[in-house]
Amino acid sequence: MALFAISDLHFSLGTNKPMDVFGDRWKEHHIRIMGNWNNKISEEDVVLIAGDISWAMKLDEALPDLEFIHNLNGKKIFIKGNHDYWWGSIKKLNSLYNDMYFIQNTSYGYMDYGICGTRGWVNIDGQEEHDEKIYKREILRLKMSMDDALKQGKNKLIVMLHYPPVTKISRSEEFLNLLSTYPVEKVIYGHIHYDSRDICINGIYNEIQYICTSADIINFDPVRIL
Repeated sequence: MALFAISDLHFSLGTNKPMDVFGDRWKEHHIRIMGNWNNKISEEDVVLIAGDISWAMKLDEALPDLEFIHNLNGKKIFIKGNHDYWWGSIKKLNSLYNDMYFIQNTSYGYMDYGICGTRGWVNIDGQEEHDEKIYKREILRLKMSMDDALKQGKNKLIVMLHYPPVTKISRSEEFLNLLSTYPVEKVIYGHIHYDSRDICINGIYNEIQYICTSADIINFDPVRIL
């Protein structure tokens, strides 16, 4: 059993928003993801998906995308991205498929690790009051998720955040401070895309390993985390 990750799938099988408007590298990217995924991932493996799953606005529009992911190998663990407007009742989402788990104020146990996470938000320096409220709510959700993992007896954590808490040009201090107070070993993140890939931090920062898993940056090929 191995642990993989990918983010920013941006599927649109139930809506008319093809990603190739952003360049040829996105042409039929869901087919490329499926081939790479099933070539390396078995039914016993677990895949972390760090947000921006579907362009759908409503759950019924997202179902073709979720069904496509359901039919891929392995167990799938999700957090919400900034474009996942279809993400509604967490109870309903977690009732859809037995191989898909959606994290919201909760965690998922993988061997002796707790998988935690939340969407996160933009760095609030200079942002409007609206952004600050969302930012603080996301801080609370991450804390609740990590606390849940500790309550389950997990003393090693892997965190998924859609928004990176640190890049080469910005830092989200409250997220970084919170992460540093828990036994976090790795942070999986997305949101950044290929043309901005140079700002990504991939490697150790403040004793935590950061891994960008945006689909176009990793060539639509899930990366092995453990």
